[in-house]
Amino acid sequence: MLTTRGAGTARVLLAGVRLANGTAALVAPAAMGRRLGVDPDENPAAIYVMRLFGARTILIGASLLSRNPAVRRKALESAYLIHVSDTIAALLALAGGNLSPKAARTATVISGGNVALALLARRAIDSGR
Repeated sequence: MLTTRGAGTARVLLAGVRLANGTAALVAPAAMGRRLGVDPDENPAAIYVMRLFGARTILIGASLLSRNPAVRRKALESAYLIHVSDTIAALLALAGGNLSPKAARTATVISGGNVALALLARRAIDSGR
């Protein structure tokens, strides 16, 4: 059985992944786009999309680290659905050829790992702790 401490560790790890990826997308959107196989010179809208992703992702990460238990609880309640939708989007990008196979697989693995962390982190609130 997962302890409250283990759930807390999963929540902090999930926040760390979110903050690192979000900051990279917000501060260096062209580099993040290139990592995903998108040439920002050919697709300048990718810069805008990366920054949107970055801002959203930073807010999620910050909410997971909030000192306010109600904010953390709300973030944990929505995290699973957000990460599942990210995983589905990465799989659709792979299937549709919208990203390079390597980039789509990487995004799928990262998003899938986030789903697992979200489920582990959520166990603390599901058990009433």
